[in-house]
Amino acid sequence: MRQRFLIIILLFFSAHSIFGQTKYIVRQRPVTARAAIEGPVRKKKTVAKKKSVPDVEQWTELGNDYYFGQDGKKQDYAEAAKWYRKAADKGYAKAQHCLGYMYKEGNGVTQDYAEAVKWCRKAAEQNYAIAQYNLGYMYNEGYGVPQDYAEAVKWYRKSAEQGYACAQSNLGYMLANGHGVSQDYAEAVKWFRKSAEQDNASGLCNMGIIYDNGYGVPQDYAEAAKWYRKSAEQGYAMAQNNLGYMYENGHGVTRDYTEAVKWYRKAADKGYAEAQKHLGVMYSKGNGVTQDYAEAVKWYRKAAEQGNAQAQNNLGYIYTKGLGVPQDYAEAVKWFRKSAEQDNAGGQLNLGYMYEVGQGVTQDYAEAIKWYRKSAEQDYAAAQCYLGYMYSSGRGVTQDYAEAVKWYRKAAEQGDPGGQNNLGMMYELGKGVKKDLTIARQWYE
Repeated sequence: MRQRFLIIILLFFSAHSIFGQTKYIVRQRPVTARAAIEGPVRKKKTVAKKKSVPDVEQWTELGNDYYFGQDGKKQDYAEAAKWYRKAADKGYAKAQHCLGYMYKEGNGVTQDYAEAVKWCRKAAEQNYAIAQYNLGYMYNEGYGVPQDYAEAVKWYRKSAEQGYACAQSNLGYMLANGHGVSQDYAEAVKWFRKSAEQDNASGLCNMGIIYDNGYGVPQDYAEAAKWYRKSAEQGYAMAQNNLGYMYENGHGVTRDYTEAVKWYRKAADKGYAEAQKHLGVMYSKGNGVTQDYAEAVKWYRKAAEQGNAQAQNNLGYIYTKGLGVPQDYAEAVKWFRKSAEQDNAGGQLNLGYMYEVGQGVTQDYAEAIKWYRKSAEQDYAAAQCYLGYMYSSGRGVTQDYAEAVKWYRKAAEQGDPGGQNNLGMMYELGKGVKKDLTIARQWYE
């Protein structure tokens, strides 16, 4: 049989997660993860009103002074919590919200999610929009309460209908994902747009994602780039990453690797793992920067250590080749395994390959088959070709030409050269299929 087309795969393409950031598909970027819970709001000082009764507003502002370390006060979270509690105990919604936030973060008090929920709920039930948003967030994440998307949607909606931009964006997120509510892209777009019209960075970014992928609107890369730029210019890391991707691939803008690197770097410097991975790719390929494997390794490692599965796979590849680091198969296996265990198809393929050839691990065909199959069942063409070869050669499984043909065909129909070559060979030799030189020639060509 002719030599199969098998190589270690370096994922230099830019794959992005769909909603919820779990599975990776080419070009699609996720509707933004929910913004973090909102804390006390810094406002300009006003002249205090003289009252003969306790002034909850003044106590809350005094709490803010200690929280932010402003107006001559040294930052002191415990003191801030004391003043917030004083006003909260009198039923003042703003202070109740701030105290809830202190419990959520563990600032000035022992961190206690249940207590955070208690105080946020008190404020939310007084129709305080920020508290309603935060209570929704607590239900969304399962902080202090059982995770409950429907309850999260309820509170996000109450806040969003009062015009709170963060809640509008998160309500859009829930609608786009079908979390706690029927999936409805058109309705999601409505709320994203309301948020974006208030110049909310998350809402702006999500408008970009909606147009980028054609969710609820006609796909329009130029419109996507416009919204990404508005968000990116506010320093929003996901938007900066996505705008970099648009420049790298010439989507809605003229392809410009230098500009892509600029935006990837802005997001990467903020610790955004996906951008760190992309920046590593740019250094690996020498696109927009001088090729520099050591710099690529630096950025892959930063992303990989945050759990980015593709960066882990790429870092593994770097170790197999000794690019920018000493060649180290055991280290490569370590990173391929981390990637594979996150269900990354490329990592699974590469881990399988290491088991097949015995690099960095004891050669084990059965283990190779296991990982090839996991990858192949994700419709990863190269893995389908590898799995077909294992059946064709009887490595780790009983030799089965029909099964080999099945997997070669899956790979071939996706345009994989190895799969096409090997399927053609099976037809040429009549193994697993009826011998047919005409069909064989078609696959070879």
